[in-house]
Amino acid sequence: MSGVLSDLTIRIGDVERVLPTVRTGNLGRVPLVEFIGDPEFTNAAAQAMLPLLPAGTEILLTVVTNALPLTHELSDRSGLPYVCARKKRRTYMQQPLIQDVPSLSLGVAETLWLDGPHAARLRGKRVAIVQDVVASGGTAQALAKFVVQAGGTVSGYLAAFRQGQPPMDVAVLQDLPRRVP
Repeated sequence: MSGVLSDLTIRIGDVERVLPTVRTGNLGRVPLVEFIGDPEFTNAAAQAMLPLLPAGTEILLTVVTNALPLTHELSDRSGLPYVCARKKRRTYMQQPLIQDVPSLSLGVAETLWLDGPHAARLRGKRVAIVQDVVASGGTAQALAKFVVQAGGTVSGYLAAFRQGQPPMDVAVLQDLPRRVP
């Protein structure tokens, strides 16, 4: 813990960050991980996550928003392409796949959308699902359903951080506390 009781200090490689905590859903206070706007932190996490990529992975799948810069940097370093599901339907989407996510962590249900042409990129591929933080596993399970619907195979799950015990095996850099006092 850092000087402020509710903040949490983490380190990835040589990069240290003090994570503020926020009240969210039914979890109480949790550490807030932000990759957006922090290229040093994002790059350190992506570099450290390279060895976590499941062997044989051919493409990465993530969801907007916070995991997107992390997945982009992981893609850049690994040479693997990536596809991104959205949290809102866009007017340009063609025959999108749709998955509801009952988020147990945040206490708010969401709907994910995967544009048809992006789903087609998963067909016949071994797909690694990438997240910034995995907690209940609800988002990861919804992304896995997209992979199956599109005709791909999930090669594995990876995240920078884990809070709690999701129902699937997830390769992570670090565990975060489930809640902070």
